[in-house]
Amino acid sequence: MTSSKILRAARALPIAATLAVGGLASSPVLIPQRAMAEGPASVADLAERLAGAVVNISTSRSAGNTGSGKVPMPKLPEGSPLQEFFDDFFQEQPDQDHEPQQAQSLGSGFVIDAKEGIVVTNNHVISGADEIVVNFSDGGKLDAELLGVDTKTDIAVLKIDPSKRELAAVPFGNSDKMRIGDWVMAIGNPFGLGGTVTVGIISARNREIGSGPYDDFIQTDAAINRGNSGGPLFNMNGEVIGINTAIISPTGGSIGIGFSIPSSLAVNVVDQLREFGETRRGWLGVRIQEVTDDIAESLGMKKAVGAMVSGVIEGGPVDDGTIQPGDVVTRFDGKEIVHMRDLPRIVAESPVGEEVDVVLIRKGEEKTVRVKLGRLEDSEKLASAEEGQDNKSGDDAAPVSTAAVLGMHMAQLDDATRETFEISNDVSGVVVSEVDEGSVAAEKGVSAGDVIVEIAQATVSSPKDVLDRLEELKGQGRRNALLMLASKNGELRFVTLRMD
Repeated sequence: MTSSKILRAARALPIAATLAVGGLASSPVLIPQRAMAEGPASVADLAERLAGAVVNISTSRSAGNTGSGKVPMPKLPEGSPLQEFFDDFFQEQPDQDHEPQQAQSLGSGFVIDAKEGIVVTNNHVISGADEIVVNFSDGGKLDAELLGVDTKTDIAVLKIDPSKRELAAVPFGNSDKMRIGDWVMAIGNPFGLGGTVTVGIISARNREIGSGPYDDFIQTDAAINRGNSGGPLFNMNGEVIGINTAIISPTGGSIGIGFSIPSSLAVNVVDQLREFGETRRGWLGVRIQEVTDDIAESLGMKKAVGAMVSGVIEGGPVDDGTIQPGDVVTRFDGKEIVHMRDLPRIVAESPVGEEVDVVLIRKGEEKTVRVKLGRLEDSEKLASAEEGQDNKSGDDAAPVSTAAVLGMHMAQLDDATRETFEISNDVSGVVVSEVDEGSVAAEKGVSAGDVIVEIAQATVSSPKDVLDRLEELKGQGRRNALLMLASKNGELRFVTLRMD
């Protein structure tokens, strides 16, 4: 999407359609005039029923003081003949004490509990606000209290005083039941135009747009623009199945590609923010990577599914060896893990302290282990400490080569090579001292200073071990070798190298 931008959000019926067969356009297929005149069923009754629960969110924040309001006097050379003139001019400026400027923004939201006065919106709508006001379609407004935010899913929960006015509320629906092609309706505050209704369909599901660790968006062509952020996406039963959050647009306006947080993800977050003012997510304590076709082939898997464990965080819930680097998690608490990104979301939705069954593949065999989840929020300092270890480059070090294969020159990992490449004492294996440009290893991102820990889940401790293991795999008819590599500070990852 180099020509487009993902923006926080913020149909005319065709006269003729063209059918394409084998990539070639055929003659236009005319649509009967009567069908065009009738159009889709009206959503007027539905919009009228729901509009009262959708609100506009306005915020203000201090933009800082502008100073005295005086134009500053320019610096003149000493003895300048203009000095007297400028002295008179600038001394006569009136003294103006300017108030701090207020920056304002507008977004959308919706009431989910009329009795308690609970309003849901996006975190980015209210982020940094000094004052939050909920505006109603009849012109009324109420100050809002912020109950809690979740930056990972971009959700915020507000509370207004329900005794000040009668409130209408809308319920959450089940986004998992929605299908591509189902009709949906958005109501919000695009460009400050309150109470705007747009209709479209679900264009796609499970979209990943790189906005956070739990990306799982509903894509819709219902028009969503700036100011729609935080507003509801309804199904045709009037249930909220998404929170409108982002758009893709080269101009900032709708081009029919909008994204909503699915209700299946939002409900648990909203409940926790209401109850605790913060999220309490489950934590497994592993680092993971995608299972590629090459990795699946190396492990003897029929399909590239699951999440591969590339490392276990020290002090985490599975640091006891229950789950190990190289394991591929295929099912968690009865839920299938198809893609790597499925695992963090499913784990996060699980209660802290819960014991769950995890199905994994280890060294070609399926195993089931039972783990007790920790709390993600408590783990973040621990994970940050690991990630913050020294990452200095050893590119300028003089390599010592004792063997070479697949574009990698390898050396024994001893005190000298540890010092040369600044490798942590707790890392063991065979050090890569040099990588040939354009080699298969270089293409997969292997670099000098990486340490080969395992090959096809067998540990190696010398360059000869590496050569012997690769020859053994070739003798088995394998075309790929799965390498576990450690960085200088011990972080693990897996790469597959072609051997043919």
